[in-house]
Amino acid sequence: MTIEKSPNRAPAKVQSPLLPEELKRAPEPQPVEAPPPEVLPEQAAEDRGALAFLTVFRHRNYRLFFTGQMVSLMGTWITNVTQGWLVYSLTHSPLLLGVTSFAGSVPVFFFSAFGGAISDRFDRRRALFVTQSLACAQSLALAVLTLTHWVRVWEIVCLALFQGFINAFDVPIRQAMTVEMVGKDDLRHAISLNSMMFNLARVIGPSVAGILIALVGVGICFSIDALSYVAVIISLYFMKFAARLPGKHSAPLRAVKDGFVYVWGEREIRTSMLLMAMCSAFGAAYLTLLPAFARDVLHQGSEGLGFLYAGVGAGAFLGAYALARVPDRHLFATPVVAALGFGISLIFFSQSHWFGLSLALLMPSAFSLMLLGGSTNSIVQLLARDDMRGRVVACYAMAFLGMTPWGSLILGWVAEHFGASRAVATGGCICILAAALAWYDRRGEFWKLKVVE
Repeated sequence: MTIEKSPNRAPAKVQSPLLPEELKRAPEPQPVEAPPPEVLPEQAAEDRGALAFLTVFRHRNYRLFFTGQMVSLMGTWITNVTQGWLVYSLTHSPLLLGVTSFAGSVPVFFFSAFGGAISDRFDRRRALFVTQSLACAQSLALAVLTLTHWVRVWEIVCLALFQGFINAFDVPIRQAMTVEMVGKDDLRHAISLNSMMFNLARVIGPSVAGILIALVGVGICFSIDALSYVAVIISLYFMKFAARLPGKHSAPLRAVKDGFVYVWGEREIRTSMLLMAMCSAFGAAYLTLLPAFARDVLHQGSEGLGFLYAGVGAGAFLGAYALARVPDRHLFATPVVAALGFGISLIFFSQSHWFGLSLALLMPSAFSLMLLGGSTNSIVQLLARDDMRGRVVACYAMAFLGMTPWGSLILGWVAEHFGASRAVATGGCICILAAALAWYDRRGEFWKLKVVE
């Protein structure tokens, strides 16, 4: 695969000073996507070492973003674990656990396209102020209801649905703002670092939540999450972006339709999205069946389940790091290879009945899924036009996050009738088939990646 980029601009020629009447006709300065970095991209490109991705921290906006998000993600994972614990403590119903999880995920499928349209139309930093403030209010409501002992299951489900609705707008806006913070030269490094940050929080957050639930109770855990959003809001306040050029915008429904038409019309983006959607629906849903595997297949208790989740987090963390090390010439092939490896790992995992082997097989599964998601995100953002970036990222969110709850329902039904092992093996086979179809569609000339500048 070859990477084709637009040629660099020639150095500006020195001109004579403009006369007063010429000043009136001088064009307005054009805004840039990211403020000038403290280190030139040419200098950073020369660093291909193991820690080259850390050069993304030369961007002030990204340093602020990373700090706020790291604190907030820890709080988010504390709430995820605490919310499930609270629902099960109140009901002792696995069904209601699934309903709560579904309510918190399915709005991304239905509403993220509108979030992408908003991302392309309005100032993204201000939009994130709104979404993060609403998420803070949601966690605060959970804390108040729990601390006052007024909380009921239906209230938890409704608040989870509200949080899913917020995420449908927050995810595409936040993802599309990445290129504004770092520019396209460091986009892949930023996406890799974001994924590493997310999975590091996924490994640490649940462990901290378990300790806090025992020490201070679930109400304080929700309060900590609400407080963690303050870090994001403060970081957004101190960020500085160049003004965006005003442009013509379609009506909301027309803008959403234009986004879908654009994604479907770009063959490379369409293939990436379809591969991601198939693997998310039928592969990533294996995570919902881990409790059944731990109890019925591996004969483990809650501690064994915790180790399985830790293995998933560790594998995903390594996959995010590997994404930063993938050479540009192999970027387009990475999703296909990752999907193939994901499907094979799932099939082997589904046939294991030994806890140690199952734990070891979970790591390449999570590694491959994270590499698939991160590389797809990189490809679609590099290929997308700037005026379509938010809507393209919204389609990515639908494929990666929005398809998972539907796949959970399908694989859950298969597991109910044919067993968890066969359900996961079926999902692995579908991932392998999706990888084969993507490879066939991208054969020959379509392996070339032309970066939109």
